Amino acid sequence: MPARPILTKPRDQADSRTPKRQVRPVEKRFLLKVDGQIKTSFDAKEPAATAGAAIKKLFPVVVVAIVDTEEGTTEIIKA
Repeated sequence: MPARPILTKPRDQADSRTPKRQVRPVEKRFLLKVDGQIKTSFDAKEPAATAGAAIKKLFPVVVVAIVDTEEGTTEIIKA
């Protein structure tokens, strides 16, 4: 029976002993939530409100909210 070849990893991967992990995105002050799920974050309230209004205009059934993480307030965008 012929010998099986030994598979080796490339050198750059073989030296890396730490496992790869998913990097959590940096959250800014204002979070845009659609139906309870955080979609993106903004530094200022105006861009968050503009993006939320655009989503609400396209999909009037969903609940769109802006959360201020520093003050702990939530503002729901109405149609």
